[in-house]
Amino acid sequence: MELTGAQALIKSLEMQQVEVMFGLPGGAILPVYDPIIDSSIRHILVRHEQGAGHMAEGYAQVTDRPGVAMVTSGPGATNVVTPLADAYMDSIPLVVVTGQVATTSIGTDAFQESDITGITMGITKHNWLITDGADIPRVVAEAFHVATTGRPGPVLIDIPKDVAVKPMEWYWPEPSDLDLPGYHPVTEGDPELVRQAAELLLAAERPVLYAGGGILRARAAEALRELAERTGIPVVTTLMARGCFPDSHPLCLGMPGMHGNYTAVTAMQRSDLLIALGSRFDDRVTGRVDAFAPEAKVIHVDIDPAEHNKVRRADVAIAGDCRLVIEELLSALDGLGLPHSTTTRGGSGGAPSEAAVGAPAAAGSAAAAYPRERLIPWRAQLGEWQQRFPLVYDQQPGAGALKPQFVLEALRDATPDDTIVASGVGQHQMFASQWWQFDHPYTWVNSGGLGTMGFAVPAAIGAKVGRPDKTVWAVDGDGCFQMTAQELVTASSERIPVKIAILNNAYLGMVRQWQEMFYEERYSEVYLSPDLPDYVGWAESMGCVGIRVESTEEVAPAIDKANNIDDRPVVIDFRTDAFEKVFPMVASGASNDDIVVDPSLTGGVH
Repeated sequence: MELTGAQALIKSLEMQQVEVMFGLPGGAILPVYDPIIDSSIRHILVRHEQGAGHMAEGYAQVTDRPGVAMVTSGPGATNVVTPLADAYMDSIPLVVVTGQVATTSIGTDAFQESDITGITMGITKHNWLITDGADIPRVVAEAFHVATTGRPGPVLIDIPKDVAVKPMEWYWPEPSDLDLPGYHPVTEGDPELVRQAAELLLAAERPVLYAGGGILRARAAEALRELAERTGIPVVTTLMARGCFPDSHPLCLGMPGMHGNYTAVTAMQRSDLLIALGSRFDDRVTGRVDAFAPEAKVIHVDIDPAEHNKVRRADVAIAGDCRLVIEELLSALDGLGLPHSTTTRGGSGGAPSEAAVGAPAAAGSAAAAYPRERLIPWRAQLGEWQQRFPLVYDQQPGAGALKPQFVLEALRDATPDDTIVASGVGQHQMFASQWWQFDHPYTWVNSGGLGTMGFAVPAAIGAKVGRPDKTVWAVDGDGCFQMTAQELVTASSERIPVKIAILNNAYLGMVRQWQEMFYEERYSEVYLSPDLPDYVGWAESMGCVGIRVESTEEVAPAIDKANNIDDRPVVIDFRTDAFEKVFPMVASGASNDDIVVDPSLTGGVH
């Protein structure tokens, strides 16, 4: 069967079970847009190519399927660079198709030409410039394989216009036809290293399970929970891992890091063993590296061996898929005699129940010295920290400025517990991670590693497309919202009923906080104005329902109104306290031992 390159590309995407793609046409990619008319693939027309990439990211984060975006050459391709870099940092599987000028024009500075494969070489797992239409099916199959296996990530396919219009003979490749020399991700852990990890775990007195985004990428949430409950070891969940372990679970300590809670941060600092699972010792978690967890041995499980010993030397470094390695670790614990348990109950500071303790280990086994009672002092210490240093804020009912934390608690309590929450980047992101309760995986969508402002609105749209059955709220800041709000036109025209909560403090809030604390209150270029633009008027002009909230009494009715609207997007402009700061906080370059808590607790410093 003879097809044009464009037809072969769309058919190849159909063969990969692509149901939706996000994109914007232009000259070089125009031949590929024509066969979309006859395709089963739903195309969502964005208003800016960056929006297409972030929508694909949001879709991928909630569906366990790669997100697909398609844009034209030159500025279309360069506009999708930020989402590619974002996905690369956060290990999000994307397949991005870009148009390119004709092969005969490459290198001549032709109209809308850019070397997008060269530009994106450092921010994609791999990219392809197709010069022969016969390669299209194989390249598409390879692209999806690379994006979704091993450590997930973005890939890019660049297709010149003349390749798209020339005929080729259709075929679909067998797995053996894929040409990926050297690409052989290791998924199963080394048995000897797994045994060593199990022995370290059984010897620890102050262990912490340090769960990162790799837990979610590996679909390892259930395995993580079993490991925690078998051992009684408490769990911290990084910003990228929120929801991988239920916040309501007694072993959950919450989020560590620069704006993590005191107990999670300090538990890592005082631990004698960190079991790092799909986490990469990010600088926002470690603080000053040479002062991080000084007494802890480290077990580091990651599918990407390049992460091992990159920041912190591991005593046991295991390359492999997190879910498979955790299952192997559980089997190793069985072999060492660790008894099974039912569920761990009681608060972090209390003794585990009899069911949680389980039957005594066999005499002489490696686990005989590991009754869960050994961790009671550690969990008691954690419980004491939780009581002494909770997350706090001061909201005066009916008076004073509206606190962002109050808004988030009201929003959290008025929505289903499996609501998907997308956030931008800044104070509102930290407040959302702190004050929302994440009890389900794949319900938190945010930009972690790259910290991309403007992420929330398009990512929320992509998440809603991927999970139309779920309520989707975006928590955004006024600075972030202004960067990508035009994508609400996309949401309105496509009938995608996302809901947006703008925490409008009239500032670039996180920058202002730093300027207040570290630059002697010299507020350089951070003021945005609460009224310019008019967010309600802007929302309504984009086909959304717009609501403004200025007092505590208005919060609940506005959220209820938004929750009851399901035929169009809703934007609520919450006018929040301009000078509320995010606590706790570890200053950049400081040790986690220098964590600053809310001044109302201890005068501000640990």
